[in-house]
Amino acid sequence: MDLEFQQLDLRYEHLRVRQPARERRLLASLADIGQQMPIVVVAAASGAHVVVDGYKRVHCLRRLHRDTVQAVAWEMAEPDALIFRQRLLTDTAHSAIEEGWLLRTLHEDHRVSMEHLARRFDRTVSWVSRRLSLVRELPTVIQRQVQAGRIGAHAAMKYLVPLARANRSACVRLTEVIAARPLTTRQVGRLYEAYVSGTAAMRDLVLTNPALVLRLDEEAQRPAPDPPIPPAEAAAFLRDLHILGAVARRATGRLRHGLRLLAPDQDRAWRDCGQAHADVTHLYDRCREVCHARSGDADGDSGPASPGTGRPPDCADAAALPRGGAAGAEDGQSPGAAP
Repeated sequence: MDLEFQQLDLRYEHLRVRQPARERRLLASLADIGQQMPIVVVAAASGAHVVVDGYKRVHCLRRLHRDTVQAVAWEMAEPDALIFRQRLLTDTAHSAIEEGWLLRTLHEDHRVSMEHLARRFDRTVSWVSRRLSLVRELPTVIQRQVQAGRIGAHAAMKYLVPLARANRSACVRLTEVIAARPLTTRQVGRLYEAYVSGTAAMRDLVLTNPALVLRLDEEAQRPAPDPPIPPAEAAAFLRDLHILGAVARRATGRLRHGLRLLAPDQDRAWRDCGQAHADVTHLYDRCREVCHARSGDADGDSGPASPGTGRPPDCADAAALPRGGAAGAEDGQSPGAAP
């Protein structure tokens, strides 16, 4: 059925947390394709239709200047409708504060006992009691900020409720600071920690300049930059590279000039050469990552030849280094020492 807005009773609107981001998406959807899901209402004794579900749709349709809203009526009492709606939306994550608001309304306004609420929600009486204590301990001014969507329900439950139990006036002052700017739950937690564990000067700074506190906290959380390499270490590194190349060229020259190795020495030479190859390859890869001396190095098109793919012009042919002596060379096995 279609109802006009003046026929709607929004008495339970305070049980929902406003979510501006979701309302913006819903507003765009309603403007584009119209209302797809009806709101849920129950009939009141006054003849009005009490909205049980669909407050965001009502707000958005009003902003779009629509005349009516599509609705479906449940034939049940208001308390039963509220409980059924809560149990029906099992895929929706309800915050503890929203659950506390609903339980307080059912317990105080509709005189539903805590034992009956526990049975209807399939919970314990202790769970009902904790949810009721949660909303009773949190100052009303803070609950209004949560309802308006200026403070996240999770942030209020995790940080503001403990502070309200310890120092109610301090909690109200901190809430005014948090509600004045959009903050994430993590940022609220940072301000809470700075206020609770800080000095008197830090608490004043949290209340007067929270943006500065968050900026200082972010700077403290950043990892320290790597210390610069002293010039002496850089010179030693370059000297090591020069020595490494000179030793490799000298060993290559020995093989090229007919070095003879016995069979045991050939096996050892092959193993040591393989280890040296792996070490140099690792060094080459790390040097390429760190240096990027030329733009062509990053693309692999220029720079020093890869140890695994090229050889200097004066390097002996790999076939001149057979493994296992003359028999290995004749069998075409992997290269070792020159015969």
